[in-house]
Amino acid sequence: MVIILFDAKAKQNLYPLTQTKAVADLRYGIFSVKERWEAISGLPVFIQTEDYLSKIYEPIPQDEYLYIDAALKDDDALRSPILSLQNNEALYDDVGLIAGRSSDVVQDFTANSSENFFENISVTDTALRLQFPWQLFIWNDEQLRKDFLLLFARSTTQNISVTNKIIQPENIIIEEGAFIEHCIINASTGPIFIGKNATIMEGSMLRGPIAICEGATVKMGSRIYGATTVGPYCTVGGEIKNSVLQSYSNKAHDGYLGDAAIGSWCNLGAGTSNSNVKNAAGEISMWHKASNTNIIIGKKCGMVMGDYSRTAINTSINSGTMIGVCCNIFGTGLSPKVINDFTWGMRENGNYAFEKAIDHINNWKEMKGQKLSDTEMSVLSYIFERNQKDAQ
Repeated sequence: MVIILFDAKAKQNLYPLTQTKAVADLRYGIFSVKERWEAISGLPVFIQTEDYLSKIYEPIPQDEYLYIDAALKDDDALRSPILSLQNNEALYDDVGLIAGRSSDVVQDFTANSSENFFENISVTDTALRLQFPWQLFIWNDEQLRKDFLLLFARSTTQNISVTNKIIQPENIIIEEGAFIEHCIINASTGPIFIGKNATIMEGSMLRGPIAICEGATVKMGSRIYGATTVGPYCTVGGEIKNSVLQSYSNKAHDGYLGDAAIGSWCNLGAGTSNSNVKNAAGEISMWHKASNTNIIIGKKCGMVMGDYSRTAINTSINSGTMIGVCCNIFGTGLSPKVINDFTWGMRENGNYAFEKAIDHINNWKEMKGQKLSDTEMSVLSYIFERNQKDAQ
């Protein structure tokens, strides 16, 4: 049996983070959704998503399938009922399918179209799903603690150098190849995970819960508060609090990042800071594309940034700012609250030429020894052309 994590209606709600990847590829806590289900189940996990994204992922083999909604929030009470489903059994709630087991490949799992695929249906009212992109940092504290326990049961930690000041070492997991010298690591406020071959440079201060994932770099003198996830091969510096960076992104210099969700292959120029609290300490709202409404989040909210977007030095990001994919952001004053896909500068209607955007992305990828694949380029072309049609 294999697990298939499918994208349902929630994918549209998670703009801009799911324009360039499936929900199962989103990371919060220590793991991506896919990695988490692999760790929980011990089974191979595959991804089913929209057609324009499907070529990014491995083809689904012939087998028996356990379908699970990729947007499902990790819940101890649901793990066993999901993994114990038998063929033609399914678990639903009032939103739609939570999980179902079948010997058939099912192509469509929208909320109301899948009930006829399963003979035996059970109903629960306990499931929660990702519905908004800002939930990645709102839920990150809880998920970091749960993922740490999942790892703690099966991992051995590496010894840490005596040059470091450590508080509550029993709440720390350090994987093979990690380099940490002359740092202060305080796990009394939450667990700290430092992944394989990560580097924590001298003078850095970490206060849990935190995940520094494989190959990531924390630069000298950084101050990182929980609940923060620094995804694989990201480079970070300055001050960070309650933020999630997906992978290969940089916030390498001074400046503040707080209550934020940053996609993959993003770069925050030196001195870039986001506001996460209004001067009047009032409620902050953020634009939600799927409903085309502004939704009140609370009194602390920074920004959400889609993949391949960048800011120039000293960019000031307004509280509650939504930034699309492939944006090159620069200009004076506070940013607009909504910056659309393929925006050049801070102009309302975008205007980042596609060929130029691709050239710039490849420049950034080359700095980390990579290059845009034809499949990735076709995904970006699809998004660009769709946006052009919507603007007409």
